[in-house]
Amino acid sequence: QVQLVESGGGLVQSGGSLRLSCAASGSIFAIYAMGWYRQAPGKQRELVATISWSDGSGYYADSVKGRFAISRDKAQNTVYLQMNSLKPEDTAVYYCNADIARRGVRHDYWGQGTQVTVSS
Repeated sequence: QVQLVESGGGLVQSGGSLRLSCAASGSIFAIYAMGWYRQAPGKQRELVATISWSDGSGYYADSVKGRFAISRDKAQNTVYLQMNSLKPEDTAVYYCNADIARRGVRHDYWGQGTQVTVSS
């Protein structure tokens, strides 16, 4: 089994900052990538940012470029999302995602989600 445990969501005013964390644990053979998605009420889940586990290169949705930064701690199997200059439109449930090999087979895993609310 692999578990993804998220933390760091909450309520913040527009222009504020939050840092999300997601720790992967369990019988992990290898991590290939981790990332964050979000889903606002009435909308589809969308990609926010991903990071390559091997070289740390990141990819960002246009809507968050220059405001959000994704990073990882390989020793702790943890991915972070630093969110700055938050806007009300960033309000959503944020989900951690991981591309992990377990017993030689790659799977996509999801966290339970953490609520981020940005007030205007």
